[in-house]
Amino acid sequence: MIEMRFFNRKSECSALNGLLETARAGESGLLVLRGEAGVGKTALLDYAVRSASGFRVLRAVGVESEADLAFAGLQQLCGPLLDGLERLPDPQRDALSVAFGLSEGEAPRQFVVGLAALSLLSASAEDEPLLCVIDDAQWLDLASAQALGFVARRLLAEPVVILFATRAPADELAGLAELVVDGLGEDDARSLLASTTEGQPLDERVRDSIVAEARGNPLALLELPRGLTPAELAVGFGPHPRLPLSGRIEESFQRRAAELPPDTRQLLLVASADRLGDPITVWRAAERLGVGRDAAGPAVAADLIEIGERVVLRHPLVRSAVYRAASLDERRAVHRALAEVTDAALDPDRRAWHLAAAAARPDEDIAAELERSAGRAQERGGRAAAAAFLERSAELTLDPQLQALRRLSAAGASLAGGANGRAQALLNQAAPHLVDAGARAQALRMEGMIRFGDGRGGDTPSLLFDAAMALRDVDPQAARATLVEALEAAMWAGRLTTGTTTVDVAEAANALLGLGDDESLPNLMLRGYTERLTTGYPAAVGWWRRAAEPQADDALLAASFQSLGMLWTATGELFDFDRHSATARTHVRLARNQGALVRLPAALSCLAWNELLSGRIETADALVAEAAQIATANGIPSMPGAQEMMGLAVLAWRGREEARAVAEAVTSEAFERGQGLGITLAQYCLTTLELGHGRYQEARAHALAVYEEDPLYIGSMALADAVEATARSEDIDTAHEVLARLTERALASGTPWALGLLARARALLAADDDAEPLYREALEHLSRSGVVTDHARARLLYGEWLRRRRRRRDARFQLRLAHDMLQATGGAAFARRAEIELLATGERARTRVSETRDRLTPQEQQVAQLAAGGQSNAEIGAQLFISPHTVAYHLRKIFNKLDLTSRNQLSAAMDEQPQSGGANRLDAAAI
Repeated sequence: MIEMRFFNRKSECSALNGLLETARAGESGLLVLRGEAGVGKTALLDYAVRSASGFRVLRAVGVESEADLAFAGLQQLCGPLLDGLERLPDPQRDALSVAFGLSEGEAPRQFVVGLAALSLLSASAEDEPLLCVIDDAQWLDLASAQALGFVARRLLAEPVVILFATRAPADELAGLAELVVDGLGEDDARSLLASTTEGQPLDERVRDSIVAEARGNPLALLELPRGLTPAELAVGFGPHPRLPLSGRIEESFQRRAAELPPDTRQLLLVASADRLGDPITVWRAAERLGVGRDAAGPAVAADLIEIGERVVLRHPLVRSAVYRAASLDERRAVHRALAEVTDAALDPDRRAWHLAAAAARPDEDIAAELERSAGRAQERGGRAAAAAFLERSAELTLDPQLQALRRLSAAGASLAGGANGRAQALLNQAAPHLVDAGARAQALRMEGMIRFGDGRGGDTPSLLFDAAMALRDVDPQAARATLVEALEAAMWAGRLTTGTTTVDVAEAANALLGLGDDESLPNLMLRGYTERLTTGYPAAVGWWRRAAEPQADDALLAASFQSLGMLWTATGELFDFDRHSATARTHVRLARNQGALVRLPAALSCLAWNELLSGRIETADALVAEAAQIATANGIPSMPGAQEMMGLAVLAWRGREEARAVAEAVTSEAFERGQGLGITLAQYCLTTLELGHGRYQEARAHALAVYEEDPLYIGSMALADAVEATARSEDIDTAHEVLARLTERALASGTPWALGLLARARALLAADDDAEPLYREALEHLSRSGVVTDHARARLLYGEWLRRRRRRRDARFQLRLAHDMLQATGGAAFARRAEIELLATGERARTRVSETRDRLTPQEQQVAQLAAGGQSNAEIGAQLFISPHTVAYHLRKIFNKLDLTSRNQLSAAMDEQPQSGGANRLDAAAI
């Protein structure tokens, strides 16, 4: 029968054989088989297993009722490899052990578990190739699906093949290589049907009807005739079907099960409800229901079940058919029996789940046990599982207040797991019944966090602000943290806020929280922002500098990743480029080390901005690409708009005209979400674009829009550009007005970056006799600032000024340097300006030549920089979430492209890469 299902499957089998051959050659293979139930996905997986000679085979099956048990699917797959846990780095070993409930410890970050699974598979593949087969992936628990999706995307240079079979597209598998398994063609369908009904009279109209209804589905072709009587096969097909095909197949299984003896049906129900497939558990539960061993025979004869080392139902539709056909009382009795035979010490969570399924009415004992299971799930990093346990616990809770609190906790677990929609639904159920003031405040805060996580502005700042005010007497520390959240939300809502503004938050922090002498990072930052918004920029500088002082990692983690993001903004507002970049590197490093991929895309985007300013455009590209890959591939909500804006900034600096369309799309989405800062950031990027092309009137319009709004960070960053745009547009009065604001902030900051921008702006407005000393001052400051892009632009402006003064020799010197720096840093439009000016002096600009073979991919750039910094393959793999084998694979390609023979040559080679453009080589810690 198995061979019959392989009618017209040559292309699918060829694809699977190709993947196996790729693994035998030492590289990874991956495929997602997608198709409806019964179309033959499992048969193709079985074919791959039979063809995998020399491979170690690992299998896992998603089970619908276990979709809420954290890491159940991953543990099923990796269980046979756990004797190799000791080969993993300590953080990964500990994370996997806690996730699988093998040891106790701090809840692991979800994607540290994924990295541990990657390392475990990679290490095992050193001994023999691996074939990992995951069937019914649509029913994997969320934690397992995300971890396995992560592993699948990160395997490259290991002899490992991963095959998924799923009925429907899933976010966790989005973007992976996919093969849609369609039904058989009509001729093959008829042949398969004929082999099924051989020896039975089959009316031609019945045959045509079955073929039409089955739509080439092999399981349907095998099963639909089995539900018909000989008379129906011979003379007619019975009533017109009303169910979809999967329902028809399930109905066929239900009819076949209904013909079995009562004890056999009950045994099938136990097997359907158990899901573990452990024959000891199934038989012990069956015995409690009075079912004997002889009950298995008829089910085996009917080809519905196999009982050996494991209990295996023929198809998932058999499981659902049997379970749905049973009455509610029958299901409860079976779950009660399974709970009674499940060891409360070894598997308390599964026991609690069965008890909950057996409960006919609210039961506080079971509800409390489910709540304890939620706590254990949280400890293992299974937030989705914790939410499911808490939700079921609430359903079994009689007291309305306790029920609401448990639903609120379930909403919090859902929110932490990224399930914002489910969190909102639970919050809507809980909120009307909350009496405790602290709980109501937490609900309000959660509402705001859900909206912010969805990238919505508008009234989000007001929700968080109101929550902070409600918490101030209940939990001052939580109130302060919520005020920081409200401030961040207000920054993003910007001009589109419907209520609370950044100034409102600052005034409340001043008046209500009594910040006092608290020297914690959140407090220092909040004090700085408060002073900036209520007193003025100079008053904020001291607070922010104290906040930016180096702190231990544990203190930074305690302050939260959100605080690091806000600190990055503050150090940028300070024009302190060293601390600005260091904060971005710290944010990325901690996010990587903790596996906090929810925060990592935003952190990478911040670091990409620093790399762009440093003149390392290719590294910026690599970081933007990684941020987008992580966010898209794993469905992770990141800082709203951060990745899109960084991509736009890169396009604008490169002078690409498509930046306009991207800015328009970003602006449209920002309006739709109520994200005013997105509009402002788009205008800032367009200012850069227009200045690069020398379109000063257009640049002036965008720059003044940012100037008039004066948002935090970008309002200060944009001042020098606004002076250039207005001065070159002959709007001298406005240029002096902008210069006055820049003067106040630059003098208060006193950093080389700030003073360099101030001198450059003053030079643009100075009389001819006064301009040159200011240009030289700007160059002196900016050459020490680390901001290569602004340094290069200062040389361009100075060269343009010299050329207009007819000092051609001096102009050529500055313009050559500017051109080379701008071209090396990717500022093509600005470089073109320098080229045109050079032509006007009688000299043609040199074209930078770079061998295409020497160009490294973004991933290779990151690996090369880390290796040049002295990190081992294992350390690089942990930083970039790839295996050491994949690191070695990239290094081989890097050595070939750069014509190197040893790792010791990497540092010098990376210094010579075209992207450097005179800038310092990227510190390995940055990525």
